[in-house]
Amino acid sequence: MAKKILIDVPPIHDDGLKVFEKDSDIEIIRFDRGNQSLEDEIKDVDAVMVGLAIFDEKIINLAPNLKILAKHGVGVDNVDVPAATKRKIPVVVTPYANSTTVAEFAVGSILALAKKLFPTNAVLKDGTYTGFKQVASNDLWGKTIGIIGIGRIGAEVTRMCRLAFHMNVLAYDPFVTDAWAAAVGAKRVETLDELLKASDFVSVHCPLTTQTIDMIGEKELKTMKDSAYLVNTARGGIVNEPALLAALDAGWIQGAALDVLEVEPPSQDNELLNHEKVILTPHTAANTDEAMSRMAVMAAEEILKVLDGDKPLNVINPEIY
Repeated sequence: MAKKILIDVPPIHDDGLKVFEKDSDIEIIRFDRGNQSLEDEIKDVDAVMVGLAIFDEKIINLAPNLKILAKHGVGVDNVDVPAATKRKIPVVVTPYANSTTVAEFAVGSILALAKKLFPTNAVLKDGTYTGFKQVASNDLWGKTIGIIGIGRIGAEVTRMCRLAFHMNVLAYDPFVTDAWAAAVGAKRVETLDELLKASDFVSVHCPLTTQTIDMIGEKELKTMKDSAYLVNTARGGIVNEPALLAALDAGWIQGAALDVLEVEPPSQDNELLNHEKVILTPHTAANTDEAMSRMAVMAAEEILKVLDGDKPLNVINPEIY
């Protein structure tokens, strides 16, 4: 009987599909969240390549043959890892596949905010050039950037900002040591407030957990410099959106770039969509051809390992073995 693999990644890179061609006993099920029911599609599958659909305990338990959940990326906030662990199902991720890609996007967002690329583009396109001299931009050279979460992506942002712009880098991350932060070029601070008060730019790179939901709220936004910019390429929900809207309207901070929102896609009545101080992108920081290829290939290879009876390389719940 063919091994069934559900792919919740629209679109998946062809390089990932080619990996599955190595095994002739594979049946691929492409899941379309808009037109299919996950409850129906998952029942007979042996493996899942996880995108952004929610794999909670109910869904996981509907699949008695399920042997692996392979995340196309690194964020597993949409996967009930304890439920998978209870079933002895490995949950794997694709570390390093998109680290540099997302870091480049974050730095690009910082540049777009500081250099006022969107406002100046708008005043040029209005046909009159009106107001372009009144849009003053900012330098990055020698400024301070605060990194919240200095894992793989945060470390890459640190290196880029230090090497390219000679920026001072502060890092807030209770799970790393001073030595680790120093090794990648940052100074670790003990509190989030300390980072927010000193930073000209704040870039969020931590996972969404019960500890980080609404980590950046009204209190934190009021702590930031009124000249500071906020960038979030991590997960929606880490930044409290009503508080951010209030901060932008009241001038507590200068602007924000968000690649992630609490609800994706956002409702059209979300006031951040058309806010003049906000750059919004639709969760595309990792969507380069190169990164999509790496993520698809790594996830596919992990799936084949498990279906062949081997232990995966990047399992986040190793206690099942």
